[in-house]
Amino acid sequence: MNLSSVLPLLVACLISLVSAQGNKEAVELSSANHDHILGSATVVFVAFCADWCPFSRRLKPIFEESARVFHQENPQASAVWAIVDSQRQADIGDKYFVNKYPTMKVFVNGELISKEYRSTRSVEALTNFVKYQLSTAMNEFSSQDQLNQEMDKSKRNIVAWLKKDGPEFANLKKVASILREDCSFWVPTDNFGTQTTENKLSFFDPDNNEEAKFTGNFNDYDFVKQWVTDKCIPLVREVTFENVEELTEEGMPFLIYFRDPDNKSTDKLFGEAVARELYDQRSAINPLLADGHKFAHPLKHLGKTKEDLPVLAIDSFQHMYLFPDMTQMNVPGKLREFVMDLHSGKLHKEFHENLDQRMIDLAKAKAARGITDDHEAQAPSARPIDTTPPPSVFKDLKPSDKRYSILQKSEL
Repeated sequence: MNLSSVLPLLVACLISLVSAQGNKEAVELSSANHDHILGSATVVFVAFCADWCPFSRRLKPIFEESARVFHQENPQASAVWAIVDSQRQADIGDKYFVNKYPTMKVFVNGELISKEYRSTRSVEALTNFVKYQLSTAMNEFSSQDQLNQEMDKSKRNIVAWLKKDGPEFANLKKVASILREDCSFWVPTDNFGTQTTENKLSFFDPDNNEEAKFTGNFNDYDFVKQWVTDKCIPLVREVTFENVEELTEEGMPFLIYFRDPDNKSTDKLFGEAVARELYDQRSAINPLLADGHKFAHPLKHLGKTKEDLPVLAIDSFQHMYLFPDMTQMNVPGKLREFVMDLHSGKLHKEFHENLDQRMIDLAKAKAARGITDDHEAQAPSARPIDTTPPPSVFKDLKPSDKRYSILQKSEL
């Protein structure tokens, strides 16, 4: 065997060795390799870091060690760990609207998952997160009775009857991996699934216990994804202390329905009003339900307490505006008018008209309920009148200054 015949084999082995070794490390994601990296594995876990950010400098060695540990424990796993140097690759951060460091995002089958990683920054937590993303998002059932017993009807559920060796199932599997946090997905076992002769896909709504059936083309991935997304992500969501940071980062004003957690009977009425009046405002306003007991602080700023629930308000991230008459919420056109008045600036303008009497009334209402701020020790009539709407409360629930460095464009 001469050198010329051996050399290509040696080069191929060397490339294979380098590639295998590289897969055990966190790779650098750049504009040059962006498309290749995102398409090279089922799961791509990306940390956006900046050297000037102290929290990035703390995370980076943990992230790199997590990548090494993960690949040692799961050598065959289809996963890539990647780091973006956001000073040298600022265009990638802009592409994914990164405005704080470090930010950790996950891509599944090349698609960005909407929820960022916000949990513990440890090797164990990070590796477990990637393992979870690689695990199946499908729950199997071997009989209708098992499905009825195990399916939590208080959650949003997708049930599919599809042949597992076909493109239709492959499309749904991709969708399920993206929306696994928003819906539970159910498919029959191989033996039980053979009993059906046609493809079926249904959504079970926990709010009304109704079944919605998919009637589109199962081979059209984008259409299937859009249909499932519309069903799994409700128009009105619940704001909690756990997800409020994520919701504020969506950048849309909050339309908040504060209600008594022990009396959710009017939640459906609010949802129906939003669907009817604000069907075209999904990218302009964020309709939310809020526990009026847990979120007592925003109510206080509005001069309200739990005795006043339900209460409807808009937080624009600058000011808070109170819906004037809750008995009018379901009057056709009133909710839409309230939101449109925010967009036009009318709410802010009207707040200043006849302000003196309103602020005096508000101060008296607070005093009557025993609501006092440090600056409200004097009698209402003796205090200077505030000439601005109540300040935003939810803007203060932005990313923690103890975990992130908020991006200032001048820093890059």
